[in-house]
Amino acid sequence: MTQVSRPVGPSVGDWRVPPLPAGEPMEGRYSRLERLDADKHAALLFKAFDGHDWVWDYMPSGPFASSAQFHRWMREATAANHILFHAIYDREARAFGGFASYLRMKPASGSIEVGYIAMAPQLQRTRAATEAMFLMMGWAFEAGYRRYEWKCDALNAPSRRAAQRFGFSYEGVFRQATVVKGRNRDTAWFSVIDKEWPALKEAYEVWLNPANFDERGQQRERLSDLTALVRAAPDPSLPRERL
Repeated sequence: MTQVSRPVGPSVGDWRVPPLPAGEPMEGRYSRLERLDADKHAALLFKAFDGHDWVWDYMPSGPFASSAQFHRWMREATAANHILFHAIYDREARAFGGFASYLRMKPASGSIEVGYIAMAPQLQRTRAATEAMFLMMGWAFEAGYRRYEWKCDALNAPSRRAAQRFGFSYEGVFRQATVVKGRNRDTAWFSVIDKEWPALKEAYEVWLNPANFDERGQQRERLSDLTALVRAAPDPSLPRERL
């Protein structure tokens, strides 16, 4: 019998299975992340989201009719063991403005996803929001994860732009991936892998440096320009100039 040599993936060497995140606080210059707690954060975040129901358009939950309903949802969501929510505190605004989570945590394969992200308008497009994503990504790679994922509704153009701005590479669309709120959802997939992290970390540090902002707080260099040097694949549905 003829022996056929077929290609196989490279060895992962001395890589070790990383731990699950424990929800410890993450501290930055502009932001702080702490484990989401309904009793501490629900009323504050309900106020931040109030009047902005569009924030929930692509989310599996919300909008919420009352603070009590939001509190009940948060209490149930944070009790789940497959997802770990973090509240995001904006140090400059001195207020909690949103939350983000780790989910689809698969230490055995070294994969973890950032998702279930909701940010009130006052947090969006701030240094605190960007730094929060940097802190969560940094924890994952420094803990030993090999792959960091971002997934969103394929129709959610702002989320797709954010993924690329944050340095995620586009991987494609899973058609009819799920049903959300009775509607079909095609899911766009993005990722960062561990070998890209050192260059991305440097890009974030350049962007977050106070010297990158003028006296009005306007950025001198765009993060999307810095991360473009690292991203393996662009999202073809998004023109570069709109990132």
